[in-house]
Parts: sequence; C-alpha cells; structure tokens
Amino acid sequence: MTDRKTRHTNSSLRERVDRERPIGSFASLKVELSVLIIIATAIAFVMAWFLLKMGWSGWFAMPLTLVVALGITYFFSRGLTAPLRQMRDAAEAMAAGDYTVRVHAASSSRDEVGLLALSFNEMAEELQHADQMRRDMVANVSHELRTPVSALQAMVENMADGVTEPTPANLEGILDQTHRLSDLIAFLLDLSRMEAGAASLRIENFDFADFIDETIEPLAIADAGHAHDIQVDLEDGITMEGDQDRLRQLFTNVISNALKHSADETTVLVQAHEDRENGTVVTNVVNFGSQIPPEARTDIFRRFVKGKPGPGTESGGTGLGLSIARWAAQLHGGQVQVVDDPRGADFEIVLPKYHIEQDEDDQAPAGRTDGRK
Repeated sequence: MTDRKTRHTNSSLRERVDRERPIGSFASLKVELSVLIIIATAIAFVMAWFLLKMGWSGWFAMPLTLVVALGITYFFSRGLTAPLRQMRDAAEAMAAGDYTVRVHAASSSRDEVGLLALSFNEMAEELQHADQMRRDMVANVSHELRTPVSALQAMVENMADGVTEPTPANLEGILDQTHRLSDLIAFLLDLSRMEAGAASLRIENFDFADFIDETIEPLAIADAGHAHDIQVDLEDGITMEGDQDRLRQLFTNVISNALKHSADETTVLVQAHEDRENGTVVTNVVNFGSQIPPEARTDIFRRFVKGKPGPGTESGGTGLGLSIARWAAQLHGGQVQVVDDPRGADFEIVLPKYHIEQDEDDQAPAGRTDGRK
C-alpha cells in the first residue's frame, strides 16, 4: 500500500513538473532559452502593435507590454529551473542525513538540466546504498564479534568454575573460536584495504596445479565433517604469474563458499584450463545441484551480502568473502562471476596468465564497482 502511494505521489510530481516545463523537451538549454526569448519578443511585439493600433498611448502600451513579456519569461524560466530548485532542497536534505530524497525531473526532459537531475538521482542512490552498507556493517560486525566472544566467555567461565575440565576437546573448542575471531579481523583488514584501494603485489611465476593443491588441502581438512568430495580437473602444465597470497584469498573464498552452500556428501568441482587465444587461465568452481538466480548474481559480490542457506548447507559467515575474492581478482586484472551452467552454481575465475601492470586509478575498490557491487 505504501509503495502504491509512493508511486502515485511520484507520478503526480512528474506530471506537475511536465506542466511546469512546457518547453523542456528540447535537447539543449540554449535552444530552450532562445525559444523563450523569441516567444516573449513575439508576444511583446504583437501586443504593442495591437495596443498602438487600438489608439493607446505609447507611454501606456510599452510599459504594459514589458510587464507582460517579463511575466511570460518568468513563467517559462521558472519551469526551466524547477529541477535546480529541487536539487537544492534535496542537497539540503541529504546534508541532514536523509538520502531517500530524489529529484522528480520531467519525463520528456533531454536538456542539460534534465540530465543533471538524472545524474543527481544516481548519486543519491549510491549515497543511500553506501549509508545502508555502513549501517549493515556495524550490525554485522557486532553480531559476528559477539558470537565467538560469547562462546569464549562461556567456555572459560565454565572451566574457571570447575563445571568443565580443560580437556583437549574443550581447549580445541576455544581454539576454534579464536580462529573465527582471527578470520573476522583478517576480513576487516582486507575490507579496509579494499576501501583505501591500497594493496601491494608480490608477483612470481608458479605452477598452477601445485597452487590449487596447497589451497584445497586445508579446506578439505576443515570440511571433513561434511564429507564433501572435492574433485580437481586441471589442464596439465599450467603456469601463471601473480601474487600467490592474494590469489589464495581469491580461490579459498570461492571454494569455501561452494562448500558452505553444498549439501553434505555432495561434490564440488574445481576445473581449470588455459585460454591461449586470450592469454588467460580460466577456473570454474561448481557445486552441483544448487543454482543462483540471475538477478542475484551481482548482489552476492556486495559487502556483507550473505547467500540464502538451503537444505544441508551452512549459514553464517561475514558476507565479505566473495567481495574480497572479486577485489583480489581485479588486482590481477581478472574477474570472477557466476555463469550459466546446467550442472549447478558455477563461479568462473578468469585471470591473465602473465601479470599486467595497472595504474593506481584502475585498482578501484571492489565494493565500488557494482555495481552499485
């Protein structure tokens, strides 16, 4: 009901703006001003001629003609500048913290003022999204920190009170919570690097098969309780250049995401080949059975966006993994995206075989590309 009312209000505002801008359909503000001057001059000339023809004195006819011409000019110019007044009011509202305001430009406006209004609305949407992301970050980080801290507090209190013994199993539980805290802190540090656009790469040539094996080994150990079958199908003899630490972040986050959203005792496939025509190494990480709707394939790379858990999958996480994965890929001049695959959710990672030096301006934070993501 609220959305219907909002759409009706926006439609009414657009109709009002359309009425206020009767000559706002030209492609240039200069043309509109020229038309306005011609109309006002023509009306003033015809009116002056008519009044003088009717026997009016020039002392009365000319001032009256000027007043009418100024009134016409004011009426039309007010319509031309209506979006500018709206932008002024919207900017004041945004300065006060309200990012929901929009400029209701005329639907037929194609001049500089109309285009400026459209750009202003796009900026307002980006600011609104950034403000919402900031609020979500505070809520998510608070939640993610509270869970392991509460668990640690309870475990240590039980040991201090003698309720539980400091057995290897209990100590391992405490260690798991500290690892979770450490991972969260590492994610937040990576997020700050993403926002600052600062990251140094240590480029080296390495064997891709060995790199994948070293990346999957700890993931397979951590996933032992879910009995996932991680299959690796790599083309022989692939080598590439890159920063192994950053690339390990990329592949770890993508593969662990596939494991997290796969039912127990199912298969996750890591498949890679070299695209010699384009000079890239293409890797596909597929978890069979599940699919990601096309409309959600961009949003999942936004910060703090968590996938919907399904039967047999895990929930939780920071919602930062895929955002950091895309950032690491972009640092190397590559990309990661979800592609159509009848087998299941398919994350395709495309990286240049040889490192390409990028300008600082090209290394934009991943969270600002969406994107909005």
